[in-house]
Amino acid sequence: MSGERTEKATPKRRQDERKKGNIFYSREVVTVLTMLGVFYSLRILGPGAISAIQQSIVTFLNYTATLEHLTIADMNLVFFEVLKAFIFTALPLLLICGLISVVATALQTRMLFTMEAVRPKFSKLNPLGGLRRLFSLRSMVELLKSLIKIGVLIYIIFGTLNSEFLRLPRLMDMELTAAMAYTGEVIFSIVRTVVIIMAFVAAADYFYQWFDYERQLRMTKQEIKEEYKQIEGDPQIKGRIRERMQQQSRRRMMQNVPSADVVIRNPTHYAVAIKYDPEADIAPVVIAKGADSLALRIIEVAEEHGVIVTENRSLARGLYEAIELDNPIPERFYQPVAEVLAFVYSLKKKDMTP
Repeated sequence: MSGERTEKATPKRRQDERKKGNIFYSREVVTVLTMLGVFYSLRILGPGAISAIQQSIVTFLNYTATLEHLTIADMNLVFFEVLKAFIFTALPLLLICGLISVVATALQTRMLFTMEAVRPKFSKLNPLGGLRRLFSLRSMVELLKSLIKIGVLIYIIFGTLNSEFLRLPRLMDMELTAAMAYTGEVIFSIVRTVVIIMAFVAAADYFYQWFDYERQLRMTKQEIKEEYKQIEGDPQIKGRIRERMQQQSRRRMMQNVPSADVVIRNPTHYAVAIKYDPEADIAPVVIAKGADSLALRIIEVAEEHGVIVTENRSLARGLYEAIELDNPIPERFYQPVAEVLAFVYSLKKKDMTP
């Protein structure tokens, strides 16, 4: 059926949808890449962050032990210490996380920036539309992904803690640094397993988003026809425009016939009007030409205005086929056209002789 969306989207349809902000994009890919970035950043920056935290704790404990009255200057010192701790611990991770998110999003969207997606649309307030979106295939897939992620996370955390359960009481006998290191290894083990599994989920989600995007962009055959008409123009309208332009061109051409020096005919199939102005033209110029009924009309107008009409079958056909309107004749026609013009000028001299 012509109403079924069975055709792939055209480049114009894709471009129009992109301008609207409708692109295929997987959030799971961004999430996994961000988790990977933060995970390895913690492994690299973790010792420095722990050292900065320790120094901050020592500094704050010293303030507590030495400061009897808290002044504005002391508040400034405390503020700068907190700021320094933030810069050396949390800020690098935040910057890395933000940078990875931006890059991952930009690579998927190809640096698309549009305000179309955030413009208010009253159609979104339609309750029926909201219910359709709530129970749509995309919503079901998103729900399934969320359940899978929650289930995987619970399973991994439970499995990891279950295997480490007997070691947890030993944390009470460890030094703070050793306990933090052990806890960090457990957390990193959980995160590593989660990232590996989530990578598969992200890959599946990426291909699903691509499939769903292509499905939404599909077009009917009628839509493709309408788009072609918009790009190329309606054939009927183009035909009428072409016909009108041809009529205007013929009208202008017929207005030039009375100024011709001679009309060469063959005898009724072709007619070519020639004009030669030695001061303005390097060679005789074809100012009108036609075949069949148009040729007869050129001959008729020429005779009405006293333009000499002469018959030369081969020359008339050759000029008609070889030369466009308002163009000088090629060199190979110089000799036969010169003979015709000489004959015409001689006739005009005889007519002028008393």
